[in-house]
Amino acid sequence: MVFKEMDRISELPDELLVKILLFVPTKVAVSTSILSKRWEYLWMWLPKLEYGYRRCSEPESAKLQCFLDRNMPLHRAPVIESFRLELCNLNSKPESIKMWVLTAVSHCLRELDILHESYPAKPNILPSNLYTCKSLVILKLDGDILLDVPRMVSLPSLKTLKLQSVRYLNDATLQRLLSNCPILEDLVVQLRDYGDTLKKLTVVAPALQSLSLFIPYNHELNEYVIETPSLKYFKFVDYSDYDHYGLIENMPYLTEAYVDCCCPDIYSLVNSITSVKSLTICSEAILNGLVFDQLEHLEVCLCTVLSSNQLVRLLNATSKLKRLDISLMDDHDPHQDMDHWNEPSTVPECLLSSLQRFSWSTYTEKPQERAILGYILKHAVYLKTATIKSSESDVRKHEMMIEELALSSRASTTCQLMFE
Repeated sequence: MVFKEMDRISELPDELLVKILLFVPTKVAVSTSILSKRWEYLWMWLPKLEYGYRRCSEPESAKLQCFLDRNMPLHRAPVIESFRLELCNLNSKPESIKMWVLTAVSHCLRELDILHESYPAKPNILPSNLYTCKSLVILKLDGDILLDVPRMVSLPSLKTLKLQSVRYLNDATLQRLLSNCPILEDLVVQLRDYGDTLKKLTVVAPALQSLSLFIPYNHELNEYVIETPSLKYFKFVDYSDYDHYGLIENMPYLTEAYVDCCCPDIYSLVNSITSVKSLTICSEAILNGLVFDQLEHLEVCLCTVLSSNQLVRLLNATSKLKRLDISLMDDHDPHQDMDHWNEPSTVPECLLSSLQRFSWSTYTEKPQERAILGYILKHAVYLKTATIKSSESDVRKHEMMIEELALSSRASTTCQLMFE
């Protein structure tokens, strides 16, 4: 019966069988070549290829490299929609990786995604013709990959570029690449946390709409320059202990920003994003004097709330705020003690005139937290919903918290309290 069903499937057109093979991992698709002569070369028409494993023994690594060396040049698909390589602890030769990528590029490659972890670091594994691939739309590089951009660069179709922990030949490398991506819309740059010689980061990209920058703890970056006149979303994460000069200008269309900074001086950075409608922020930096006159949605990290009256400073700067969320950003410590809460002498304008939705997703019912929550409920005149997600595991204590908040003073008679 099984063989009859198999025969019936084998009678389907090649195009349909290839589409069926797309639903299984590439490794499984390749294994169908032993079923019969009919299936022997079908997998070679796959437009999506994914090879590599995070944990791979040395014999498996050698076997995989031999397979790719032998079969990539024979691939038959006229267009390779995506080519993903995950090379972790694999002893792949740089010339082999270059050949695999070169072959994919020759098949009108649309997406290239490489994760490469190697110690010691290998020389350049990317062929020069990758930088002139007219069909490439998405490029993602992660790990020990040297970005050595040649003089001849043209990526006219590239819209998404993601560079995580790669190595740059020099400070001009990234901008040389960006200058030749005329329609690039989405850029992610995560600098290495060790072994990086990059001192100046330059991002000048006229068409860019989304930019995410990550500066790790140990990075000694001296300077960053950002000029992105079409930008709509900006994410900036800076955990470095080192001071660096930053110039951010010309972002008139920015509507959403995410800022997570350890450095005390971020005034110029935040001053460049005051036109946003949505802001997520974690910073203890003093931000007096800034005005977010378009801000409607503010999400503050609990770390920021724990800083003495930082929340009040932000609320005073947002007269049109409609939604306020208190949460905890990834990898942030929820257990640090809060500075003393000083109730402000004047109520922020947004509480009296615009705030409609409020949520607290990491509420622990500490005295200072209760004081802040009580203050918001007491003064938010137009509040419609207040959602509290408590971390209290004791059922009885959780019930008591709900009872206490239900009886608390509220400026809005229509405010609905919700608990999760």
